[in-house]
Amino acid sequence: MNDRPAVIFDMDGVLVDSYQAHYQSWQRAAATVGRNMSPEEFNATFGRTSREIIATLWPDAVTSEADIARLDALKEAAYREILAADFPAMPGVQPLLQSLRAAGFALAIGSSGPPENVALVVDRLGGRAVFDAVVNGMDVRRGKPDPQVFLLAAERLGVPPKRCVVVEDAPLGIAAAKAAGMASVGLVSTGRTREALAAADLVVDSLVELTPVVFHELLQRVRQ
Repeated sequence: MNDRPAVIFDMDGVLVDSYQAHYQSWQRAAATVGRNMSPEEFNATFGRTSREIIATLWPDAVTSEADIARLDALKEAAYREILAADFPAMPGVQPLLQSLRAAGFALAIGSSGPPENVALVVDRLGGRAVFDAVVNGMDVRRGKPDPQVFLLAAERLGVPPKRCVVVEDAPLGIAAAKAAGMASVGLVSTGRTREALAAADLVVDSLVELTPVVFHELLQRVRQ
């Protein structure tokens, strides 16, 4: 382990504004099993793996592991199709990543998404030259609010949890960061309010508000 500071980014709603792509792809998947996903269900499940969501919401319609896998694959393929056609990077993401790297931060992605989705986003944001570690939903057995995804990211970075800041847009992700013993930044995004993210150590309305100095000060404040 080293004492280098690190920032671990959730992917959807933090690095890429993928709310509509996810919602539309879930609607396509739900329709194939005669179901519908409401906006409330969609918002409540953000941060969990697709496999967990399918098994929880439609246990009567999707009854086997093979069925879950097929519906999961269909949903995620639709997501990538929508996102690849029009990639909406979050405002300020590129300058923030560049400034953090220049300031010596280690950078990682800790996402519940499948590897193909994460690879698409990493590629569009500059490739593995930007991120020192990437964790996707297939790397973990338990989705957020379990801290496994963030703890694995820290392990791959070689940075202790107390030196990590997680940037998240979902309450489940904030809870996972807390459980991992990491500082947290809540990013207000589509479907997310400041009130919903109030458990974070810092809440911002845009990535533009974040700088290396802000992360250094947050780490110092949380450790006190």
